[in-house]
Amino acid sequence: MRPRGHHFHLLSLGSILLCIVLWIRAKTVGEDERGNAERRALFVGLWPPMFWLIGEALRREELRRRKRRWLPSSWTSLRWWA
Repeated sequence: MRPRGHHFHLLSLGSILLCIVLWIRAKTVGEDERGNAERRALFVGLWPPMFWLIGEALRREELRRRKRRWLPSSWTSLRWWA
């Protein structure tokens, strides 16, 4: 099974949730560890856009393949971008 676009969209939403959990947890740790915990939460917070864009690229590729499958083979040879 190949990863699909919606898998990465869900992964993006999950990483947002993980970032929020890590940020809340950072507020509960001691002062000496708080900086490291906040940096970890911010690092995880950088993941959602990347996962979302990968999911969008896969979704567009799925749509392109789906359209191409339904075209007659004679039409695909007429398109210069196919």
